[in-house]
Amino acid sequence: MDRAYSTFTIKAVDDDQRIIDGIASTPFPDRIGDVLEPKGATFALPLPLLWQHNAAEPIGHVTHAKVTTDGIAIRAQIAKGVLPRIDEAWALIKSGLVRGLSVGFRALDAEPIPNSFAVKFKAWEWLELSAVTIPMNAQASIHTVKQFDTPPAATGAGGGVASLTAPGATGLRLTRQTSMKTASEQITDFQASRTPKAARMTDIMQKAVNEGRTLNTDESTEYDGLAADVKSYDDHIGRLKAFETIQATTAAPVTDARVPQYVEVKAPTLPPGIEFARYAMCLMAARGNTSQALEIAKQRYPSQGRVHAILKAAVAAGTTTDPTWAGALVPDYPAFAGDFVEFLRPQTILGKFGQGGVPSLRRVPFNIRIAGQTSGGTGYWVGQGAAKPLTKFDFETVKLGWAKVANIAVLTEELVRFSSPAAESLVRDGLAAALIERLDIDFIDPAKPLVPDVSPASITNGLIAGTPSGTDAAAVRTDIQTLLGSFMLGNLNPTSAVWIMPNTVALAISLMTNALGQPEFPSITMTGGTLKGIPVITSQYAVLGGSPDGNLLILVNASDIYLSDDGQVVIDASREASLEMADNPANSVATGSPSAPAPTNHMVSLWQTNSIGLRAERFINWARRRDEAVAFLENVQYSA
Repeated sequence: MDRAYSTFTIKAVDDDQRIIDGIASTPFPDRIGDVLEPKGATFALPLPLLWQHNAAEPIGHVTHAKVTTDGIAIRAQIAKGVLPRIDEAWALIKSGLVRGLSVGFRALDAEPIPNSFAVKFKAWEWLELSAVTIPMNAQASIHTVKQFDTPPAATGAGGGVASLTAPGATGLRLTRQTSMKTASEQITDFQASRTPKAARMTDIMQKAVNEGRTLNTDESTEYDGLAADVKSYDDHIGRLKAFETIQATTAAPVTDARVPQYVEVKAPTLPPGIEFARYAMCLMAARGNTSQALEIAKQRYPSQGRVHAILKAAVAAGTTTDPTWAGALVPDYPAFAGDFVEFLRPQTILGKFGQGGVPSLRRVPFNIRIAGQTSGGTGYWVGQGAAKPLTKFDFETVKLGWAKVANIAVLTEELVRFSSPAAESLVRDGLAAALIERLDIDFIDPAKPLVPDVSPASITNGLIAGTPSGTDAAAVRTDIQTLLGSFMLGNLNPTSAVWIMPNTVALAISLMTNALGQPEFPSITMTGGTLKGIPVITSQYAVLGGSPDGNLLILVNASDIYLSDDGQVVIDASREASLEMADNPANSVATGSPSAPAPTNHMVSLWQTNSIGLRAERFINWARRRDEAVAFLENVQYSA
């Protein structure tokens, strides 16, 4: 916060109106050289009119303000009959004992004034105006002077130390020494003074050399004087540099209870996934070289300390001589990769479980055998003296091994090197899109079988699909009863039931109305909601084959679906590889690489096309606990 002073004039001595006119700011330098440009002011009327910059002592309002070439002309009105101190302030202003105006402002855009320590404020926010006691400048109707202290408005006493207090504030007070410069600043000044003198000496000598003569009397006198000045500057600059070195070695921290000892600068909060995208872009721009990626990150994103820490930690391998080994990396990378995962999860069917009122899937660790009950026992009533029936339970064991979903996104080098937020969003969205489609399709596609040690079966695989009963609202109710009936037959509690359907099916259901025009199912929308009290997850990938014949309506008991997820995404980048630009590559380490790719696939050199391949991997696995936990219909074609 800063201040700028000027004088004002009394329009009329009117005890009823109490109007004052004046100039609140001028484009002329103030007493320490700063300039406050009137046209750079932003403000909203009415502005508070304070007494001596004391926020606890308002005396009126600024009702009019007009920007002119000479400054900002203002009109203010002082309150009447509110408090005795306000009447006293008016009396002082009316009598001419207080004839100063002071602007309280916040700088928005400023630049240093060349060859000085002053500042030009090009844009500033006008916060308040105060009546203050300062001397009137007899040679100008307006003058600007920074406030030295409050109260009273200063006269400059105090050894040239200006105390700047935020307008209306009573807390932190910062000091600025206006009459003494540091050794470094004085060195700069003396070097600036030395330069033109040395240049003049060169001109004098060059002229004599060009004319083949010696210096005349005037030239010799001027040259010798300049030489003496330059030598004096050089000697003093050398002494100042030595003095600066002594100060640096003997300096002690300054402690002042009024001034904070440190300032904590926090990096701006980024949208989910952007931080991970920046990490990926730096890694891609460095062609996978983490050392180079670190330098790129420092240059592009100097405030992203976590990006620097992850890249730096990846440079050196952990050793037994390091007492913390790679421990510094452990708490950061999961959270860092989690930034991208938290962006990815809400967009996937899997990620919507456990969010927004949707029940959670049953989380289990990788590679752990789980004994699960697949059928319930039966209890019986027994008569007196009768034999008690036997019952039995069915169990099975489930083990979710490591399984990973991966994709390679190919981006142009120009895109990843352009570090604007738009490019970051494109990279982030490209990474997410590479995984969302695969996860959503394989989670619900009935045709997706188990591939041992590769990928899990979908939750609908191996089950018999039902057939919709029709397309209208009555059919919707019938189909709901049918699917819930399978839950009842399996003795499942539907409290953790969840619907999964395409967005188009949810939209059609939400548009259904009765004869009175009222919604048949008012709580469902095309993005979710509930259907008969059961949460709805919508996904564009709940459509098989891309046609209405493939529309799925799935009812799943979330607590009966096992899920293993390490919650991280692992990435790598390369620009020297040649890739099969297809989603069905023929090359495989397990089966041996064929001599040529599939006929329909084409090999593309990333180096030749100035492209970068980014490989993203996520370890995740799931399994259906029992068949009764999932029921579904195919070829759903509801219509509004």
